[in-house]
Amino acid sequence: MQRDLLVIGLGYVGLPLAREATTAGLSVVGHDVDQAIVDRLNLGSSHVDDIPAGDVAAMLEAGFRATADETAVGEPDTVVICVPTPLSAASGPDLTAVRAATEMVGRLLRPGMLVVLESTTYPGTTDEVIRPALETASGLTAGVDFWLAFSPERIDPGNKDYGIRNTPKVVGGQTPACAAAAVRFYGKLCDQVVQAASAREAEMAKLLENTYRHVNIALVNEMAIFCHELGVDLWDVIRCAATKPFGFQPFYPGPGVGGHCIPIDPNYLSYKVRTLGYPFRFVELAQEINGRMPSYVVDRAADLLNRHARPVNGARVLLIGVTYKRDIADQRESPARLVARKLRARGAILAYHDPFVDEWPVDGEAVHRAVDLDAELAGTDLVILLQDHRACDLDQIARDAPLILDTRGRIMSPRAEVL
Repeated sequence: MQRDLLVIGLGYVGLPLAREATTAGLSVVGHDVDQAIVDRLNLGSSHVDDIPAGDVAAMLEAGFRATADETAVGEPDTVVICVPTPLSAASGPDLTAVRAATEMVGRLLRPGMLVVLESTTYPGTTDEVIRPALETASGLTAGVDFWLAFSPERIDPGNKDYGIRNTPKVVGGQTPACAAAAVRFYGKLCDQVVQAASAREAEMAKLLENTYRHVNIALVNEMAIFCHELGVDLWDVIRCAATKPFGFQPFYPGPGVGGHCIPIDPNYLSYKVRTLGYPFRFVELAQEINGRMPSYVVDRAADLLNRHARPVNGARVLLIGVTYKRDIADQRESPARLVARKLRARGAILAYHDPFVDEWPVDGEAVHRAVDLDAELAGTDLVILLQDHRACDLDQIARDAPLILDTRGRIMSPRAEVL
């Protein structure tokens, strides 16, 4: 069966892409190795925060289908690879899913097809990994027989203002003809398409975007530590500095960094730089600073309890918000889990309150979920605000909690201490 688009990987990147393409009138099929995800989508249900079930139903009505069967994808004109790129055990790139998807595409490849990688990776992956694998499997030549490009995903989970349509789309082709084909395709889905010099520049652009955030978050996290020692209110410092209309962008401290991008992507760039024979010191320092923030939060919590004659051992600690980002259910790389682990190691008795998370195991042991916030606050020694979901009643916490450690700068109370 002829299809306009095959999306490989139906997670937080692939499913929004499939939805946008379906909305634009393209015939779309999605492939995922997880049969449970495939079954759920084909029943009209969604596993991605930003895609409501109603949107999946509309996609199905427009002809979209998900499958885990390679033989059922038909003959697509365009294939976009949106599979995960986690870190290996050695904190290097793990391209297992990318390689598997590429092997699949190699079996499907035919003249005139456009193949795009959207999975975040290090500069050179499209040329050094994807291209030779496709050419060897098919006997076809990139830039002559088929088109090959890289286009970094710019999905921002929970962002109601920017989606695929109105976020500028960067594309870099293996050749100018490949770039032109990718620009034509994404021009159907995006209001603005930005052409990079090549796939390598497009790959690097994604890493620059996230490394920029990673380094600046590390800067304010380190400032939070010494500003506390100096008796300086960093949150007020940032508020004042942010009034400058040029040359400054505010970043805010927190309990650590989470999600797929910030904790993971800079490692891909650091890995590539190390292949040149020297370290990427900015990234490695940022990783060190951001990585120690959960321990710093626990130390601050212990100090706060001690100043009120309450040891951590046996203290009842309520964690507010355990996802990595505000107002979403995504827990990937959330620093809340590290905070919980370290508090447990010191003997704290934990509970959590998060309207987006029904169950929250840490190291295989479930943490008690505080459904009745009134009752939980009455028996709590310390509340730690880790994520400021809009659905959490921060006014109630400010009023009723005996002690509060606020890592988000949101709670005004004489019993609250800000990070």
